Amino acid sequence: MRHSLTGLVVGLLLAGSPVLAANDAPEALFSADGYRIDRYRSPTPEVAEPARTVDTGELRALLKQTPKPVLIDVINLEYRADRFLQTTPHPSLPGAIWLPNTGRGELSEAWLRYLIDNTLALTDQRLDYPVVVLCKSDCWLSWNATRRLAAAGFHNLYWYRNGVDGWAEAGLPMQPAKPVKPGFATDTNNNS
Repeated sequence: MRHSLTGLVVGLLLAGSPVLAANDAPEALFSADGYRIDRYRSPTPEVAEPARTVDTGELRALLKQTPKPVLIDVINLEYRADRFLQTTPHPSLPGAIWLPNTGRGELSEAWLRYLIDNTLALTDQRLDYPVVVLCKSDCWLSWNATRRLAAAGFHNLYWYRNGVDGWAEAGLPMQPAKPVKPGFATDTNNNS
């Protein structure tokens, strides 16, 4: 019996199952609220309900419509001493607004307010205004942020699952993004 259990554990590990922690419990990938909390750069699902998933061609068509959707980039960026620590440019889609750290699975109230308040300002306080959320391809940050905006009442949401990688691979123009500065001090939140 002991030999078969050892074989089962080894088999599961080789099959790509989560690594067992010291207490032999699998590492949690999702919070109790259903947000991804670990391994953000890994294969994502096809949808981030209730948003509509769009590919590069569909996003290009959306950007020609009126009103033009707000593009929100949620790539993480370290924030310390009340400033973002950016050492290299972050290329994003033209016109994208960079709201870093808002796609984390565990988000402080300050960062959640930063996401919602900035999105409300960008949409003229309209919950029905089209909003596209993105990060990189195979990135759960935009999946989390999309679902958070839906929970806040936004109901014309799009998830650009291909992210900045997909846009660049299509040979489309990119531009450096600047992060929007939060209106709170570093010590008032638990996310750096």
